[in-house]
Amino acid sequence: MERLWAPWRKTYIRNKKVSGCVFCRALQASPKKDPENFILLRSSHNFIILNRYPYISGHLMVVPNRHVDSLEKLGDRARLDFLALLDQGLAALKRALKPQGFNVGLNLGRVGGAGVRKHIHLHLVPRWGGDTNFMPLLAGTRVLSDTLRSTYKELVNALK
Repeated sequence: MERLWAPWRKTYIRNKKVSGCVFCRALQASPKKDPENFILLRSSHNFIILNRYPYISGHLMVVPNRHVDSLEKLGDRARLDFLALLDQGLAALKRALKPQGFNVGLNLGRVGGAGVRKHIHLHLVPRWGGDTNFMPLLAGTRVLSDTLRSTYKELVNALK
């Protein structure tokens, strides 16, 4: 039998499950902890954060500062800011990682695939030709080409 060593998964497996919203906890932490929480950019209404469990390296999310479950609850200014951060995230990904395309989307509700259902968030997933392989299908394992820390450094610099 072949083995795929993934020691970084140990943190996920051993972490105690913390109650409350993962996005609210990250946002409420001091901005000095943004690198630890993978927050790339804060604005007056929203923030950009790296997905800790990405589909692919560079998987970002735009998240409202307010704990709401729908875009309609944001208000006009927050929705405009939400879209502005989408644009900034796409531009940073293009500069830093040079993807050939993107998947951008909202997963609304449990049936819609939302992992965090009560705090809306937008996924920005960079894509490259040939970036998929058999591992997720046959082994239930994603192969990521870079670490979160390294990706964070590249993207935070691209957002400046």
